[in-house]
Amino acid sequence: MTRPAFTIRLPEPDDAPALAAVHVRSWRETYAGMLPERFYGETAQRRRRTMWDGLLRDEAGRSAVRVAEVAGRIVGFAAVGAPEESQPARETALRMVYVLREHHGGGAGQALLDAALGAEPAQLWVAAANARAIRFYERNGFRADGTETVDPRLSDLRELRMVR
Repeated sequence: MTRPAFTIRLPEPDDAPALAAVHVRSWRETYAGMLPERFYGETAQRRRRTMWDGLLRDEAGRSAVRVAEVAGRIVGFAAVGAPEESQPARETALRMVYVLREHHGGGAGQALLDAALGAEPAQLWVAAANARAIRFYERNGFRADGTETVDPRLSDLRELRMVR
């Protein structure tokens, strides 16, 4: 089966609704069984829409995001930014890479990572139970540095920090 071609581009402010929808759907696909339903419902959708509206209205925020499109429809995104913790391992953090499950394995995730971050040194946080993502990041030179956290905002989801 041939996968549809994707394109990578900078987002536009009017992409916020589509990005919010992909964000929530990809979280459901990625974290089902790890997070409670409240992370996927209407409230989550509204919060993601507010987040994306604000991020995409800011030029610096927009420039830190890349989207993957197939036939004019957003199917994934990646974003970089400053680390959130007080003692980061790197100056840059890969904040998000999500691709809808139906587009996994087609190269969109790799293209998003490359477009958003390139080969720059960076850090990221990944759910310890997300073996697929950990393998993806390892293929891209990231290694767990032994730092872990349990995020109470995410129903005590255990996360690992990876660096390169």
